[in-house]
Amino acid sequence: MSLTKEQKLEAYRLMMLIRRFEEKCAELYAAGDIGGFLHLYIGQEAIAVAARYALRPDDNLITAYRDHGVALARGLPTRNVMAEMLGKATGVSKGKGGSMHLADKEKRFWGGWAIVGGHLPLAAGIALADQYRGEDRITMAFMGDGSTNIGYFHEALNLSGVWKLPVVWVIENNQYGMGTAVTRASAVSDLVQKAEAYGMPCCVQVDGMDLLAVYENFVEAAGYVRSGEGPFLIEAITYRYRGHSMGDPERYRPVHEVEAKKADDPIDRWGAHLLEEGLATREDLEKIDEDVDLEIEDAVEFAKNSPDPAPEELYTDVYV
Repeated sequence: MSLTKEQKLEAYRLMMLIRRFEEKCAELYAAGDIGGFLHLYIGQEAIAVAARYALRPDDNLITAYRDHGVALARGLPTRNVMAEMLGKATGVSKGKGGSMHLADKEKRFWGGWAIVGGHLPLAAGIALADQYRGEDRITMAFMGDGSTNIGYFHEALNLSGVWKLPVVWVIENNQYGMGTAVTRASAVSDLVQKAEAYGMPCCVQVDGMDLLAVYENFVEAAGYVRSGEGPFLIEAITYRYRGHSMGDPERYRPVHEVEAKKADDPIDRWGAHLLEEGLATREDLEKIDEDVDLEIEDAVEFAKNSPDPAPEELYTDVYV
């Protein structure tokens, strides 16, 4: 299964949409319009967008707190995602979740979870429910490299291996997980050993800055898992250009390292690919950039003009 011309162009637009959305969120956070914590996805866009095309619409997708890019790639409306960032009633979680708790049950996007690794048992549970019901559906679970020394990680992977659950586990190794020994790009042999211990022999490492490489590995993993062979583990080596959150002073890495990494920017790489294939001109890409900017402006205006949640919403469920 390969990407069509339309999908390749849309992939560029989606990556640029995520980038501009995150940059605008940083501005809004600095201005006090967004409260709480804010974890940006800048630099990791290729992974979320690859998942959009490798998964079916009825498959499940779940992630941690760096979730804005994943939500947008999954197809959640830009306006409503921005409204949620501002805590408005028109947000995807009715203004009750904010940055770290984006979700949409119609799109089978189950969050957005703030506790490190806490969503991994939920992913196993979702996959178990589908397996029990005989549903031809898989679950893809994103996690940061900081999750790999959390008990939930080992428990969830162990059960998924024992029960052959239809889960694709994806480690977004942005090389600076907070509070873990797994920093920088870990050796795939270590992950293979860990995965095999949990009855999961399928484990690969991929360049997370290369959209096509990630997509091809996701397609392979999805096919393997859907066939009933059991779970699949992928480590995508990527890089976040911003801090762990907006409150991170980033004293642990030199500025020149970040600038050097930008030479490997996933959006620039994909844009160059489109130019080389003759699928777009520079003018085409510039037009896409301009359209994305307008979409972000529209989303901010929509969010700012939306009402705050009513007081009685304190006592209701998001999806009631």
